[in-house]
Amino acid sequence: MKKSLVAYYSRRGQNYVSGSLIELTEGNTEVIAKKIQALTNSDIFEIDTVLKYPKDYMETTRVAKKELNADARPELTGTVDNMDDYDTIYLGYPNWWGTFPMAVFTFLESYNFSGKTIIPFCTHEGSGMCGLVDIQLLCPGAKVNKGIAIKGSSVHRADTDSTIKNWLEKL
Repeated sequence: MKKSLVAYYSRRGQNYVSGSLIELTEGNTEVIAKKIQALTNSDIFEIDTVLKYPKDYMETTRVAKKELNADARPELTGTVDNMDDYDTIYLGYPNWWGTFPMAVFTFLESYNFSGKTIIPFCTHEGSGMCGLVDIQLLCPGAKVNKGIAIKGSSVHRADTDSTIKNWLEKL
């Protein structure tokens, strides 16, 4: 029996939300990932790096830009057991510099997604959806859905819950 997996990268700590830097105990993408997991009864996997990003948001953006320019592949802390058991992957990430964090590149290059459906979801603070072309390039043979972009400052609002539920029902 095939199953679905919510795999996501999210950043806790100092983040840019609605024009201000605030401290998040749970990253915006993590909030959405848990909502999708609950609505779909999927398994869940956090994509996390061995080397942690700086606590300071602005410093993290500088490190992320350096990683992007260097086409880096940060080492991850864990792997998904039995990836072959999953036919649908809900892939979550924040929009960093017009794509997803380089850790998501590492994740996507670590598995064969041929024959699987990848359904991306992205959090952002005004820059919108990203990463679809990158997913298609990294995962030949996978079906990549359009996905959904959710503004980070709205992740806790009730209307966001109904937006996610409606989006999932349309899939």
